Amino acid sequence: MIDSRSSEGGAVVRRRRQCERCGRRFTTYERVEEGPRLVVVKRDGKREQFDREKIARSVALACGKRPIEEKAKEALIDAVEEEVHREFDREAPSREIGERVMRRLRELDDVAYVRFASEHHNFRNADELQRELEELRAWRRDVKDQQKLFVEGE
Repeated sequence: MIDSRSSEGGAVVRRRRQCERCGRRFTTYERVEEGPRLVVVKRDGKREQFDREKIARSVALACGKRPIEEKAKEALIDAVEEEVHREFDREAPSREIGERVMRRLRELDDVAYVRFASEHHNFRNADELQRELEELRAWRRDVKDQQKLFVEGE
């Protein structure tokens, strides 16, 4: 290879090459080839391109002023994005994406989890919110019990 330059804003790499046998020079262009993009199917049936930034905005709103490190939020978003792309080929229901975010928020921070869950589940009244809080408390007890058994079993 004689020379290599990017063009079109980095989307194309132009390379000047020379044949080792005959010495002839030629140019090749390398372009990033994107496969089919993941589409999110909304509750109302509408479809839109998967957008990592939408998850990031939702997580930021749910976390608000909670003492959660940015690294933890980024790790959550990365994990959800990776899981969704791995498990869904072309279309992913928005409900499934929301469930994955909720699962990770529950482990990260109770308040952020409840904030996100209230939007995701679209609670209609305080009773529905109360049921979610009771499920969260039960989940916390189960986790603590499992941790206790693990420590005692060592």
